[in-house]
Amino acid sequence: MKEVKTPKKPIISYYLIILAVMLLFNFLIMPSFASRQIKNADYGDFMKMTEEGKIDKVQVEDEQILFTLKDSKTVYKTGRMDDPNLTERLYDAGITSFNKEIVEQMSPLLSLILSWVLPIVIFILLGQYMSKKLMDKAGGGNSMMFGMGKSNAKIYVQSTEGIKFADVAGEDEAKENLTEIVNYLHNPDKYKEIGASMPKGILLVGPPGTGKTMLAKAVAGESNVPFFSMSGSEFVEMFVGMGASKVRDLFKQAKEKAPCIVFIDEIDAIGKKRDGQFSGNDEREQTLNQLLTEMDGFEGNNGVIILAATNRPESLDPALTRPGRFDRRVPVELPDLKGREAILKVHAAKIKTVPGIDYQKIARMASGASGAELANIVNEAALRAVRAGRKAADQADMEESIEVVIAGYQKKNAILTDKEKMIVSYHEIGHALVAAKQNHSAPVQKITIVPRTSGALGYTMQVDEGNHYLMSKEEIENKIATFTGGRAAEELIFGSVTTGASNDIEQATKLARAMITRYGMSDDFDMVALETVSNQYLGGDASLACSSETQTLIDRKVVELVKEQHAKALKILSENRRKLDELAKFLYESETITGEQFMEILERKEDTAANG
Repeated sequence: MKEVKTPKKPIISYYLIILAVMLLFNFLIMPSFASRQIKNADYGDFMKMTEEGKIDKVQVEDEQILFTLKDSKTVYKTGRMDDPNLTERLYDAGITSFNKEIVEQMSPLLSLILSWVLPIVIFILLGQYMSKKLMDKAGGGNSMMFGMGKSNAKIYVQSTEGIKFADVAGEDEAKENLTEIVNYLHNPDKYKEIGASMPKGILLVGPPGTGKTMLAKAVAGESNVPFFSMSGSEFVEMFVGMGASKVRDLFKQAKEKAPCIVFIDEIDAIGKKRDGQFSGNDEREQTLNQLLTEMDGFEGNNGVIILAATNRPESLDPALTRPGRFDRRVPVELPDLKGREAILKVHAAKIKTVPGIDYQKIARMASGASGAELANIVNEAALRAVRAGRKAADQADMEESIEVVIAGYQKKNAILTDKEKMIVSYHEIGHALVAAKQNHSAPVQKITIVPRTSGALGYTMQVDEGNHYLMSKEEIENKIATFTGGRAAEELIFGSVTTGASNDIEQATKLARAMITRYGMSDDFDMVALETVSNQYLGGDASLACSSETQTLIDRKVVELVKEQHAKALKILSENRRKLDELAKFLYESETITGEQFMEILERKEDTAANG
């Protein structure tokens, strides 16, 4: 879509116009009134030209003589001499034209008017015109500062280069909802025949990076109506009433161009709940009240459809989200396996790739990634291909780019000692071995001990075969055991522990606490919610909703659960000590092994033991 931009007229241009007008009057027009210049002449030359009959007109004054020549408009002057026979000689020369005044002198008053008064009057008139225009732009005479009452909404028109629904993948349900809006704008009679009316407002909710703003751009690209785009933060002003003025101006423009679409990004900036307390932010509340009035007031907004996006829907005021204002809530969630694959293909079409890339495998590896992260993965793959001097990205570039997004770039200058390298090898194999020896665990995809810029000295990547929406109690317990596998391997082999398990400890504790407080997987508390989660799309801030005695009991149960899974991991590794040593040695030498290599060594060792 192409943004329609109003040409800017800086204030200095008006001053330049005034300067040009004054220069025009003083240097072009004024000289035209005095274009007949007077030249000095010698009295002897005057007499000589008189005798030769060259003089046309003569004006004799007390102190000087003015005269003109034949076939010339130039006026000459010479000083008056004591010559009593001058008149007779002029008559003898055939000069009979004695003008009273050859050069009409401009009056001083007229000269003053033309040189100064007129330009100043023009200056004042233009200044008043300019002030009126600026005040109109500022939202009227009551505006406290120029430009603060203007909405400054970006207006878009149809463009062939804009984003279409075909460019948005992985959000089929959201596209279906918005396609209905576009169809209504194209053919409203079809809906009016049955008596249906379109929703006044559609709220797009979802985590960051899932494509809410992109969907709005696709609506703009598909529709043939004006599209107004504005961010919620643009309504926030320092002075009370300015935000409300911007809301009024926005809807005024929209009503003039109806049918049209108004898109407000990050609407939570102005749509937060009103708590009824004096918070010192009357400006935000006035802006919200004006928005509520415009969306569902006495004046109808026929043909004006509101699109809004937010990743904090729980913080919005109930008066804003009720039917009649935002009638429809469209969730834009993280894409599933099929959606991730489709998104990867859309973005991969924009770069050069080698044929035969397994996008489904890459989609499985990128589990939990948003649309923005997937786009970044494809771009990182293209950058990696350029760094390697190749013309197209391949499968290895895609897989490595996932690791870059997850764990960061490889640290080229990180040199581990042999002992540290061996500890990290056992640590990562401990994770992988515990995961492989448990049921309901995702298969191991890759193990590496190459340090990353994120701070990780190594990592084990597990990839589910397909979509995974529910997790059982056994699966979560196995996951906790897998997290503790690295520390368990260190204890088993070296008899000591290191700081390398800090992230594992954090993840295991979080899962164990969620099992008890949120998922009801404890016999002691049964199906009682002991924790509430807010900002589910922004990481999920958890807060306990129980007494201090219960909190103490929860902490005890979390410790018991993690201890139990830690002991299980230690037992698994003890039972498979030979496989642990063999795999750790192989990883130590290779630094990076694939899931296929890991399983091949693991199964081969089992076969050898069985044959022995």
